[in-house]
Parts: sequence; structure tokens; C-alpha cells
Amino acid sequence: MACQAAAAGECRNLTLGWFSYVKLLHRHIGQLLVVGFGGTTVSAELRALAREWDLGGVILFGRNIEAPEQVAELAFETQDLARDVPLWVSVDQEGGRVARLRAPFTEWPPMGGLGRCRDTGLAERFAAALADELSAVGVTLDFAPVLDVQNEAADPVIGDRALSSDPDEVGRLGGVIIETLQRNGVAACAKHFPGHGDTRADSHHELPVVEHPPERLREHEMAPFRAAIAADVAAVMTAHVLYPALDDEQPATLSRTIVDEVLRGELGHEGLVVTDDLDMGAITASHTVGQAAVRALDAGCDTVLVCGDSIERHAAVIEALIHAVETNELDGRLIERAQVRQQRVKARFMGGEFPRRPLSGKALRARLGTGLHQAVALEIARA
Repeated sequence: MACQAAAAGECRNLTLGWFSYVKLLHRHIGQLLVVGFGGTTVSAELRALAREWDLGGVILFGRNIEAPEQVAELAFETQDLARDVPLWVSVDQEGGRVARLRAPFTEWPPMGGLGRCRDTGLAERFAAALADELSAVGVTLDFAPVLDVQNEAADPVIGDRALSSDPDEVGRLGGVIIETLQRNGVAACAKHFPGHGDTRADSHHELPVVEHPPERLREHEMAPFRAAIAADVAAVMTAHVLYPALDDEQPATLSRTIVDEVLRGELGHEGLVVTDDLDMGAITASHTVGQAAVRALDAGCDTVLVCGDSIERHAAVIEALIHAVETNELDGRLIERAQVRQQRVKARFMGGEFPRRPLSGKALRARLGTGLHQAVALEIARA
């Protein structure tokens, strides 16, 4: 009887332990998501999503931006959604075609111009100015720089977003941009691993395929990412591209071979691995966003980027992740490791401090589009 009682007690403890784990999973699973949303303020729906599941961060688009003061207030308001860990306030601010923050922010030329200058001093001045303007409005993560190697014959989805057609030059200038952004308090994200520059299709609409052999991929496409990792980049974004020489079934975002074995094991990246937007056609043609999120985390990604503004879809993604863990489709230890990485990288850039009231009025405008910043932009543009 004593043995039976002991066994019953052990079983009850295990049950309680599992219940506690599931409760914790439900409470914090959203930390692995960075989401888009509609409007220029934090909506009741977004607030409810964060209250139910927590959130890793938000990404800002043109639909969220009216004026610098409003962006700064929105970033401050967003941090009020945090529980124990602050949220990323992120943006795609590369320069050229991909820039969400327009005048009176400095409007940066395409990075191809910076690559033609081949000037690390100019790259440092650019990144310092960019970081100053982003931090002035509360942006903590910039999905930049692009470290894809340009191929003039390829589809222009990358084109002049790339620094150069020379992988060494991309790595050299990209490393300076990363170090400078991060030294000035803004986390950088190198993209799109293992290289999107030689694709003929746009992954926003369909799945591109890069047929290069593994030796070429390692020596050419991946070379700038080695430089980024050496610069201690906070995050690396994966490409929604199929590389048959590395994995003939799954695009990089969903490939354990590419994410876990190559990016982490071979190249030694210890920071975050972020998916490109899972709402893109290269992924949604064959997966629901929830299915893709499960597969991306199973491959070794830490952060799922869902840029659409549907709060219902974001909730469905979170529910898909919880279901996958509960049914053992997704190893809960992967979730735990991803959360630990999130906390470690966020502590590096945001620490434990509560956000301060944002700048406004003349104090804010004095940080944006300054004469010094415009002079840097002009120097890049002249190239």
C-alpha cells in the first residue's frame, strides 16, 4: 500500500509539473513572435493578445507611422504590453526602397551607393546617424543590414539593397554597420541567410531556388554572414529560398540543416535566428502560417516574424505552437532555448530598465534629418 501511495504521489507530482509547464507555455509562448498590427496606436486587440500570451515584439510599417512624435509615443506605449521581458520595437530601415521612416527622418540612399564608396568611415557615420534617429523614437531592432551579395543578372528583389557584388566587401562594410548600430544601442539583424542575392524569383510571391553547390554557397553567399557573426550580430534573418545542395526539401527558414547545423553549428552564431515574414508567398503557397511557425521553430529559429495586421491570425499561430508542443510535434526544449536566447539578447540591448518618456517637439526633431546626417546621405548618393 505504501508503494502504491508513493507511486500515486509521484504521479500526482508529475501531473502537477506538466500542468505548471503547460500554464507557463501558454503564458509566454508569444515571446517568440514579432507581429505587425494596424493603426497608429496600440489597439485593444493587440493589448488583449499580449495579455493572453505575452509578445516578443512588434514591427512597424507605413500604416503605423504618421509623425515622429507619434512613432515615439507608440514605441513607448508598446512597452506597456510587456510582462517580464521588454518587447522589440522593430522596423525595416535599410535605405533606398526599403525604409519605413521617411522625412523628416533622413531618407537614406540605397546601400549599393555605400558599397561603391568602399569607405568604412562613411559606413560608420551612416550607421551612427541611423542608430541616433531610430533610438530617438524608441526603435530597438532594425532588420538591417542586407548582407546578400548582389548579382546584376538576378531578380531585382535585392538589387541595390545589397552593398556590393563582392562578398568580402559586403562583409567588411556590413560588419562596420552592425558594430556601429549595436554600439549605439540598436540591435542589428543580418539578412537573408544563407544568401538571397542570386535569386530570379521574388520570395514575396513564390519560392526561389538557388542551385549553387555547397562550396560556392559557403565561399560566396555565406561569407558576409561570417563577418556579421564575428561582429557579434544580435540576429540573423533566414531566407525563404530553397538551396537543394544543402536541403532539397525545405527552404532555409524551415530547414534544420541550414539553421541548426550550418548557421549555428558550422558558423557559430549564438544570437537570435529570426524568420523572414511568414506571410510571404514563398511560404504560404505550401503551408499555413501556423504550420510554418511550428516548422521554423523546429528547425532552430528563435523568433517568428508575422507582418500582417490580423490579430486573429497571430492568435492562430500561437495556438498552433501550443498544440504542437502538447502533441509532441514540437519539442518543448526548443521553445525553452529560444526563450532563453530572447532574454539574453534583449538584456544586452534593453537591460532591465523601464522605458523613459519619449522625446517630443524640438528635442525630438533636433535628432532627425540633421545637417550632419543629410551630408552623410548626400555623400552616399553621389556614388
